[in-house]
Amino acid sequence: MSKRISGMTGFGRSDGSEGDWSWSVEARSVNGRNLEVRFRGPPGFDNLERLAKASGQSKLNRGQVALGVQAKRADPGAAALKVNEAVLARYLQLANRLAEDGAVPPSADGLLALRGVLEAPEDEDDAEARTAVEAKIAASIDAALDTLKASREREGEQLLPVITGFIDRIEQLVADAEQEAVAQVEAIRDRFTRRITELAPDAPGLEDRIFLEAAALATKADVREELDRLTAHVASARALLQQPPAGRKLDFLMQEFMREANTLCSKSATTALTGIGLELKAVIEQLREQVQNVE
Repeated sequence: MSKRISGMTGFGRSDGSEGDWSWSVEARSVNGRNLEVRFRGPPGFDNLERLAKASGQSKLNRGQVALGVQAKRADPGAAALKVNEAVLARYLQLANRLAEDGAVPPSADGLLALRGVLEAPEDEDDAEARTAVEAKIAASIDAALDTLKASREREGEQLLPVITGFIDRIEQLVADAEQEAVAQVEAIRDRFTRRITELAPDAPGLEDRIFLEAAALATKADVREELDRLTAHVASARALLQQPPAGRKLDFLMQEFMREANTLCSKSATTALTGIGLELKAVIEQLREQVQNVE
């Protein structure tokens, strides 16, 4: 099964959690000449930007991609503290001796507020846990990018019949131009003959001169080479649609299409061929606008 083109506009999302951490990842993309991945993430996860950009570059080829990660920790104050049982026991022992002398027994709030009873875990434990969370967030970034890619592929499915329709129309216009080009040679000869005979009806060697001059004008107005190249461009465009990513190549091909259409119009000697050339340019421009959406 041949590959299909993708668009460059899409959206992807992935959520996750690990321990007391939870997060959401959103990936959005719009059209762009090249691939540009921008990342915005939570503080403390320094490796995520490098991982996100590497993942985006491995999955996508063109477009401006915005990756955002929002992460939060449930009740971070409680999660970051623990009770030092040894210190608490010493405070209780001292409080009991004071109570025997008539002092008011301490409350739980009062004991927890004493210095050294509550303490944060060691930094090494925090770093290890954060590394594990970071790995899970990186996996969510991959999942969001996969969803984004699928979204862009769906856009490509919608673009394909539109682009194919424009290519079919160009092919038909080229065929119409080929038929009109045959009549153009006769029209040039008749027009030139009529003008010469009106200006110099009795000039010696008039028939030979008419023949030579008309042949030179017909040669200058010959559009077969342009039509042959347009036919070749149509075949190239259809082939590229089956060989993604093809956006950059299609962009260049649109320039070649327009160059031949412009030359066709400049060589046209009949109203009919000029009309075909102008319509051809309009369809090529419409095709170019759609091709700009292709990855």
